[in-house]
Amino acid sequence: MVKNRVARLNSLLKEVLSEVIHRDVRNPLVHKLVTVTGVEITSDLQHAKVLISVIGTDKEKQDTFQALQSGAGFIAILASK
Repeated sequence: MVKNRVARLNSLLKEVLSEVIHRDVRNPLVHKLVTVTGVEITSDLQHAKVLISVIGTDKEKQDTFQALQSGAGFIAILASK
């Protein structure tokens, strides 16, 4: 039962994060073609690993990843609302 709950939360968080990144993150370094491909929440629900994919050059990928990492706190706040 716990695994089903975590799987549902993974799916829900994936949708919410994708929406927040596309709608609310206005960092020009975040490439338009970024996709949240998966979320892996720990069983204690304390941490989550977010998997992303970026279609673009290596520079665009690196810039997007760094911009999302630096905005992780902002994204977490918006995702929790």
